[in-house]
Amino acid sequence: MMQTAGWIDTALSTGPSVDTIGTLGPAGTSSEQAALYLWADHGRGGPPGIRLYDTYEQAGAALHEGAVSHVVVANAYASVHSFYMDPTLRFAGAFLFDTPHYGIAVLPGHRVPRAARIATHPAPVPLVAELLPEEYSVAEIRYATSTSAAAGQVRRREIDLALTTLPAAKAHALEFISRTRPIRMLWSVFTRADADPGTDS
Repeated sequence: MMQTAGWIDTALSTGPSVDTIGTLGPAGTSSEQAALYLWADHGRGGPPGIRLYDTYEQAGAALHEGAVSHVVVANAYASVHSFYMDPTLRFAGAFLFDTPHYGIAVLPGHRVPRAARIATHPAPVPLVAELLPEEYSVAEIRYATSTSAAAGQVRRREIDLALTTLPAAKAHALEFISRTRPIRMLWSVFTRADADPGTDS
């Protein structure tokens, strides 16, 4: 069950309206779910204004260009410091949000070798050892740009298994061969430093 513990709000409520949120895609990532939570809590109403990008850096570029009003970045992301250090961006707030359940997934009908090749985003890679069933070992870890991209590699039969989320597994018609669990995660929200103050709805 998803649990939250409130907001660290430094400029979110007093900053520009949350019109459009950029974050890491494709559909099915934990980042997308976090962006949907931000929209539900601070968005302007109506259909969610979420734009998904191949990397957080591309989402950041969209923020610089004015294509989105806010960006959501997982604090577990190794290069999150680049957002904090960018003088043209403003840290607007942070929130705790449990990710969707993670697990090891396979394409139904694929015969998995005992020494398996596994795709994962770099951030949750420690979960591979925790969740991989005992009958398998790791032959190779292949990094993907997101949990959803990892699932896509399995769907295209480029690799044996993926550490991915429940939404991504469903989107790519994969099934879990392991137990699953969520990750308690801190998410940071950024806007442009020169954005005009507004009122969140």
